Amino acid sequence: MGLFSRSKPKIKIQTTKKDGFSGWLKCTHCTELIHANELEQNSNCCPKCDYHYRLPVNERISSLTDANSFQEICTELHTIDSLNFVDTEPYVSRLESAKQKSGRDEAVIVGVGKVDGQEIALGVMDFNFMGGSMGSVVGERLTCLMEHALKAKIPLVVVSTSGGARMQESILSLMQMAKTSAALARLHEAKIPYISIFTNPTTGGVTASFASLGDIIIAEPNALICFAGPRVIEQTIGHQLPPGAQKSEFLLQHGMIDCIVNRRELKSKLSKFITFLTQ
Repeated sequence: MGLFSRSKPKIKIQTTKKDGFSGWLKCTHCTELIHANELEQNSNCCPKCDYHYRLPVNERISSLTDANSFQEICTELHTIDSLNFVDTEPYVSRLESAKQKSGRDEAVIVGVGKVDGQEIALGVMDFNFMGGSMGSVVGERLTCLMEHALKAKIPLVVVSTSGGARMQESILSLMQMAKTSAALARLHEAKIPYISIFTNPTTGGVTASFASLGDIIIAEPNALICFAGPRVIEQTIGHQLPPGAQKSEFLLQHGMIDCIVNRRELKSKLSKFITFLTQ
C-alpha cells in the first residue's frame, strides 16, 4: 500500500430531490409561513394574523358542543335527481363526487347537543359538499331541525357556509328559502331563541333566507357575507365596491350582524347568549 490512499466517502450524496409535503404553508392572508400542526392546534386560525380558515364539520361540532353530546338526526333524507339535470356532467355524477370528496351525503348535518350543559338543536353546513349549496334535502333537514327545536322547546343554532341555492335543483332549491323562513316564523311565535352564525363564505339564497333571520346573528372575523359576490356587483353597477365591503367588519358597522366573535371564544359566547335568551 502506498503512502497515500483514498477510500470511498462515507457521506451519502442525495442526487435526486424528494417531492412531498413538508408541513409548511404560506398564509393566504398575511403570506407568512406557518406549519400545518400549528394551524391545527390553533383551531385552523393563522397564528400570525388570526385569519380564519374553514373548519371541518366534525371539528366545528366538537368546538361548539360538550364532549360526546351531539347526536345526528334526520339522516334518512337523501338527495335524488328529480329533474334529471345535466350541465357539463349529470347531477348524479356531481353528487357522487361530492360524497367522495367530503365523506358526507349532504351539505348539512343536523342534530341535538349540549353547550355547557344546555341542550340545543344544531345545524352545521359543509362547504366541501358542492360548495355548501342548498338543495331540497338541505332545506328539509334544516326544517326538520327547526320543528324539533319547536317541539322540544330548545334553542336553535345554525352555522352557515354556502355558495347559495343549488342550481342543479332549479326552483326546488329556491323553494327551500321560503320553507325554512316559514319554519323559523313558527319558532319566533313560540319565543324559542334562534342564533345564526355566519362563517366564510356565506352567500346567495342562504344569506337571503334563514341565515339572516336569527334573533342574534354572529359572524367569524373577515367572513364574506353577501347575496351576490363582489365581482358580480362591480360588473353590474360598473363601479368598485368600498374596501372590505361584504366582509364581517363592514356588515357589523352597517347593522346587518350583531357581533363578530373569534372562533376560539365562540362556544363561551354562545353559552352566554343561550343562558340570557332562555332565562
